Amino acid sequence: MMKLVDQVVRSFKVAKVFRENTDKINSIDFSPNGETLISCSEDDQIVIYDCEKGTQMITVNSKKYGVDLIHFTHAKNTAIHSSTKVDDTIRYLSLHDNKYIRYFPGHTKKVVTMCLSPVEDTFLSGSLDKTLRLWDLRSPNCQGLMHLSGRPVAAYDPEGLIFAAGVNSESIKLYDLRSFDKGPFVTFKLNQEKECDWTGLKFSRDGKTMLISTNGSIIRLVDAYHGTPLQTFTGHLNNKGIPIEASFSPDSQYIFSGSTDGRVHVWNADTGYKVCVLNGDHPAPIQCVQFNPKFMMLASACTNMAFWLPTIDDV
Repeated sequence: MMKLVDQVVRSFKVAKVFRENTDKINSIDFSPNGETLISCSEDDQIVIYDCEKGTQMITVNSKKYGVDLIHFTHAKNTAIHSSTKVDDTIRYLSLHDNKYIRYFPGHTKKVVTMCLSPVEDTFLSGSLDKTLRLWDLRSPNCQGLMHLSGRPVAAYDPEGLIFAAGVNSESIKLYDLRSFDKGPFVTFKLNQEKECDWTGLKFSRDGKTMLISTNGSIIRLVDAYHGTPLQTFTGHLNNKGIPIEASFSPDSQYIFSGSTDGRVHVWNADTGYKVCVLNGDHPAPIQCVQFNPKFMMLASACTNMAFWLPTIDDV
């Protein structure tokens, strides 16, 4: 794989646009091997793409329950998703035959964060009901319940040994998965956001930093060991109060974010400087943006899904 440097990042262009969705795409997720991408939309469609061929593979309709957040699970062609209709149960779906394997009931309000363990069949979900729940894919019963003081965002570290919970847009609590019932082993207090809410949390792949995305025009980078603020990324537009995703490149060196002006903004994670703004074919706000974990490819989504590739050879 060619090395990601500023010159390569600036050369990214849209290679393929998919216009199958009739409403905004809420959530996207690459498979760990980078070969497929799953998306879900307000139009109740779940779409799986082949990243190597640049084609659509499977489309599944979730008309009954709707679909808001989605994640591949470790087994092939399976995913978990949160719902927009009926109730706030999380559902485990077999995609090749469109059948539900299991339901995970418990949340009483909208699920706003969901993440899968990188190493085992467990996942975390957090809701506007101010709880964080730990689940095992093999059981419908909640494995652990944490009551929090506000809206949560959650993420596993790359080793799957600890998880972080961002609470009330002001503190990050780290838990050991083997003893989470003892409470957090450390809490980092940050300045409470005045203008917006925290809507996303991610660890860098090297485990050294955490990225906080918001429903405002601000993204924060925090040291994962000490909780010290490292960078604040601004300059991308979010005038709609929507949760805009921010993501790391696989080498943890670059931060990518969507914006309501339909462009992808890129910063250097170490220095905080703006590397470039990428113009694609997005007529609406980009809510989702992720870098492929294995291939030199970026995906961004508004109502359309765009696949980006670098246009220069090795430098």
